Formats: sequence, C-alpha cells, structure tokens
Amino acid sequence: MSHRLFNLKNSKCFVPHGHNEYVKVYLASTKEDSLDGDANMSNGFKSLKSTWHNWIDNAVDHSMQLSILDPLLDYFKKNEPENLPHILITPGDPTTEVLAACFFSKINAFLQNKDLNMQCIKVEIEETPTNTVIFQGDPLQAISTINYPGNTLLNSQGNTVAWWQRPDMTINDL
Repeated sequence: MSHRLFNLKNSKCFVPHGHNEYVKVYLASTKEDSLDGDANMSNGFKSLKSTWHNWIDNAVDHSMQLSILDPLLDYFKKNEPENLPHILITPGDPTTEVLAACFFSKINAFLQNKDLNMQCIKVEIEETPTNTVIFQGDPLQAISTINYPGNTLLNSQGNTVAWWQRPDMTINDL
C-alpha cells in the first residue's frame, strides 16, 4: 500500500510512500455454546475467511491511502477518475491506528452480514518490523468523522454509514 500523512507537513511521511502491511484479525465466538460437539468448531474457516480475504486482496492491497482532506483526491477526481476505486479514504490522516479501527469495523460488518456467530475482538497491523498497532474497542469511539463528508449510504435505521461500517467491497465513499 501507499499513503501520505497530509497533516504532517515538513516530514518524510508527507510525501506519498509505501509499506508492506501485515494484518492479523482475532475472532471470538458469540455463541454461548461455541462448540457443536461433532465438528467442534463454531464456523468453518472457509466461510470466515472468504469475504475478508477477497476484500483485503482485491480492494485494500495496492491501494493508495489518503485523508478525505488531501488535495491529491482532487487530482484523481479530475485526472484519473478510473483509479478512484483504488483509493482508501480515511477521516483525517490514514495512519496505521485509524486503519486498524476501520478494519475492525469492516470485518465485524462482514461477519454480521453473513450471520456468523463470530465477532472481531482485535486487529493488529504491522506497518514495519518496528511499528505494529493493535486495535481493540469501539471503532465508533476511535474514528472521528468530523471532517468526513463522504457518508452517503443509509443503513436500515436511516443513518448514514461510512465504507468501514458496510459489508461491501468498498474502501471509500466517492
């Protein structure tokens, strides 16, 4: 992936650059009786991994990660609109911390949509061998959407939801 931390002017992270990110997702059963006594598993790994791997491999891998406030978005909108689906957009800078919270929310949306009795309890992203972020908690409390006007889709309650809250293959709301 590549990203640019737009709010860190005069730093090396202000210039678009890349990382090999490694993502680990930790799941837990939400069923009281998590083992069925026969197969002794709450869900088959194939059902758990297929959507998540599809999204990571086909949407996130090789994406350009930018803040919703980054003027580079205007460049892509005007000059390279065909590449917009490959730009992962975050509220504020696309730090590893906000990515971990967004990924945590996204996988739980996938799991809930598939009606699997599992939930994500932790996401770990290794950005470099010396920089790993772990997210546990409530993504709604961790992700500030003050500057994120991209919330365009509605959930069943009529509330707007961002890409990281929806069980679809998107990585932005353009």
